[in-house]
Parts: sequence; C-alpha cells; structure tokens
Amino acid sequence: MATHQFPDDFKCPISLEIMSDPVILSSGHTFDRSSIQRWLDSGNRTCPITQLPLPPHPSLIPNHALRSLISTFTLASSPKSPSYPSPLSLLSSLSSPSLSSQLDSLRQLHSLSKHNPSFRREITESGAISVVLRCLSASNNKALQEAALAVLFDLSLDDDNKVGVVAEGGIAHIVAALREGTPNCRALAATTLTSLAVVEVNKGTIGDDPFAIRALVSLLRDGKGRGKREAATALYTLCSFPENKWRAVESGAVPVLLELADSGVERAVEVLGLLGKCREGREEMGRINGCVEVLVRVLRNGSSRSVEHALSALNSVCGYCELMGSEARSEGVLEICFGLVGDENLKIGRNASSLIQTLQRCRTVG
Repeated sequence: MATHQFPDDFKCPISLEIMSDPVILSSGHTFDRSSIQRWLDSGNRTCPITQLPLPPHPSLIPNHALRSLISTFTLASSPKSPSYPSPLSLLSSLSSPSLSSQLDSLRQLHSLSKHNPSFRREITESGAISVVLRCLSASNNKALQEAALAVLFDLSLDDDNKVGVVAEGGIAHIVAALREGTPNCRALAATTLTSLAVVEVNKGTIGDDPFAIRALVSLLRDGKGRGKREAATALYTLCSFPENKWRAVESGAVPVLLELADSGVERAVEVLGLLGKCREGREEMGRINGCVEVLVRVLRNGSSRSVEHALSALNSVCGYCELMGSEARSEGVLEICFGLVGDENLKIGRNASSLIQTLQRCRTVG
C-alpha cells in the first residue's frame, strides 16, 4: 500500500516514512527508532520537534500501542496481501538435512521479516531465535551462516528480541561469526552487535565476552570498506559503557583508530573522543608518537562532527599530560580553538572553549 494512504500519525517526523519500530522520546514525541537513534548518535541532545534539551542519555520507550495500530491497519488495508509460508513450516525446514532447503528457508525468513514487524513477532513467538542460532553455529557452510545472521539481525530490530537474543546465548555465536566468517558475515555480525547494544544492559554483556571487542578491533584493523565502518560503529556504541572503554584500549584500538582518523574516517575520531574519557585511553594516546599531530590535522581538515570529537580527545589528553598540552600549543591549537569558539555548532564552541582553558593551564615543557 502506498505510504500516503496511511494516517500521518503513523509517519516518523524525521524520515516521513511509516514507522516500523516507534519509540517515545522523553519529550513525549514518537519517532521511528532508527531515525531518532541516528539523530542522537550524531550528537544531538534536543528533541527534533520541540528543540528542547534532552537528558544526557535519553530513553527510547517502545510505543507498543502505535506499533500494534500500524500493524493492524496494514493488514486490514491489504485485501490482497500476498500469502507466505507459515513460520512453523519455515522453521521446521531448518532441521532438514538438505543444505539447499535450509538456505532457502532462511532466505525466505529474511525476505519476509526485514520490513515486516508483524511477521518478526510471529516467527519469534514460534521459537525462531533458538532455531536460527543453532543454524548459525552448527554449520560450516558460509552461505548458510550468513543467511542465518541476516535473519538474526532482522529479529534484533525489535526491542524484546534484543534481550531475547542475548538471553538465548546469541552473543557467543555472533562473535564467532565476527571472528571467522566471510567479509560480509563479519560486517553483518558487527552490525548485529550494534543493534543489540541499543539496549544498555546488553553493552556490558557484549563487553564481557572475552572475544567480542578484540574481534571488532581486528575487523577495524584488517577489514575492508563496510567491515571497517561497521566495526567502528559497533565500538562507538559499546564504548558509551564505561567498562568497555578500557577493554577497547587493551585490545589495541587506539593506534588503529588514530590511523583511520588520519585517513578521514569520522567514526574513528568519535571513538577516540570516548576513549579519551578513561584513564587507560589517555595513557595510551600519550604513548603514541604523532597522536597530537593526527588530531590537529582533523581540526584543520575534518568534518564538523570530527572536529567536535577531536577537540574532546585533545582536551582529555592535554589535561592528562602536560607534555602533550605543550605539543598542542606548539601545533597552533590555541589559535585554531579561538577561531572555533563562535562556531554555529554549539558543541564545537563549547569544546573549543574548554580546550583553551586546558591549554592555558599547561606550562610550557622543554
């Protein structure tokens, strides 16, 4: 059915698309989860509608009533909705000894569930999580693993399933795919971890896995294109949890992130900004020759969001290490900051002012 046939209240105020996972912001307004999460991940801390400030860690409360209304309206307004196999028949076929039959069923599940919250609920209630996890872990067939992981990601789009996947022991299976899968599989595994980590409690559970963050850093170091981007996004999401910051540092994230930041990867600078807030991160940055120079190049050439986080990282390391503060001064950071204080991006202005104060406290060394 065309989007214009739906009531306007079913549309996300940001994307103007029909909401698949409506959530309520603390301002009282409802948005599609993916849209408001992108808004928040971009550093915005105001309601997109009211422009009033939000708390530091805004809660996103599932709007179950609206999601049910959208689902009901969709079904009622589609008299010729295409029929699809029953979830039970698709799930039972995953126990077939035939790999082609299993692969076909997983692909059907993925096709039907990726844009259909009602079908996701239906297959979840039929026990899909445990069945798909068995399929992900029991086969050495890479195509089958990738198809199972795609279905698992689809299921993780729903809040209840984010908890359910973790409760079923899914983290270990996803991390195994992250470590040993094909390039596409590794990238998809990183994306799935990002999706699960939207639920705060899952961030700690994922970090507790002995291989999760190390595998993400490995993908960040050795991956290509999409793999690097998805690993950086997963680390950014996970490292908002305090314990995961030092885990990322211990896994060797800082030098890899600095190299990527120097090549223009915005998300790498954002993760460095987070890691600079923990002692281990500041110490590691202080040990790496060229750290200040990389961050200064970001200040001179980076995007607005990269500049915001580079200022934050510099403020952390210069406040921690007087020598780095002196180095930053000699690189002209004070002059750059004075030029940024009045930036139209208020966060850049605040971060620049804070760094000026830090550098003015630093004594010239050597």
